[in-house]
Amino acid sequence: MHILVTGGLGFIGSHLTTALAHAGHTLTIIDDLSTGKREHAPDGSTVIVDDISRHGVFDEIIQSVDACYHLAAIASVERANKELLRTHEINLGGFVNLLDAIARHKKTIPVVYASSAAVYGDTPDLPLSETSTTAPISAYGADKLACELQGRAAYAVHKIPTIGLRFFNVYGERQDPSSPYSGVISIFVKRALSGQSLAINGDGLQTRDFIYVGDVVHALTKAMDALVLEAIRYSVYNVCTGNPTTINVLAETLCKLAHSKSTINHGAERIGDIKHSRGDNTAIKKALGFTAAISLADGLARTLNWMKATQ
Repeated sequence: MHILVTGGLGFIGSHLTTALAHAGHTLTIIDDLSTGKREHAPDGSTVIVDDISRHGVFDEIIQSVDACYHLAAIASVERANKELLRTHEINLGGFVNLLDAIARHKKTIPVVYASSAAVYGDTPDLPLSETSTTAPISAYGADKLACELQGRAAYAVHKIPTIGLRFFNVYGERQDPSSPYSGVISIFVKRALSGQSLAINGDGLQTRDFIYVGDVVHALTKAMDALVLEAIRYSVYNVCTGNPTTINVLAETLCKLAHSKSTINHGAERIGDIKHSRGDNTAIKKALGFTAAISLADGLARTLNWMKATQ
């Protein structure tokens, strides 16, 4: 297939494009290089450097592709809260721009897109399932929830098949610890390898559902397979392990794996932080046959080895 991947040079996107290239697909990648890197492009792929919110950016390419993965976004909750309009233009506007191009050209290209656990907000009702209340407490989460509604409408009105994947806390190789989009694991890995202290906001008892990037790629391809085979026409699924890990345990495990003498320090709790997050993976397991295969210890070891090799 000829596949379009937006954000295909970034953290998750580059792992996906590598897997798709290995599977023999023809790739066109749209990326603005704000966080993506050209060297991540697989050999033989076509790279278009552009802004997904620009009207008309998809018009030509949409004529020849068979499927689309939409991963491009400003993935920083903090930036989204500070730059409401610009992040809204990218995170929601970019997705609507894609759907609009598909609809105007009367295509029914299957689209798998990145949503987020941020759509749930801060709820004590765990684990979070796809039927849980959605009440985002960030501009980023609000835009991702709006993407899900647009995805549903795109199928209802224009018969564009879509699956949205609510990513929980994704980590792994190529996640830049210096980036404002980076997660806690990449930051901790870098500091543990250099012997610097690991700073934890609050008591460290807050929990997260960490999932390795390779598993996320597997979920993405499973979702597209379901759309291409017409087994599913529209849905939204959690992409998670279902296993909570405290930040204290995360820090201790990393230090042990890295043979690091880093100290673990606790500071003030960060205002607005969600205390606990854990997903329910029942729906995606039943519908797509997806279960995360990489344990946290294995994923952390892989991430540590990658960062050692790149330092």
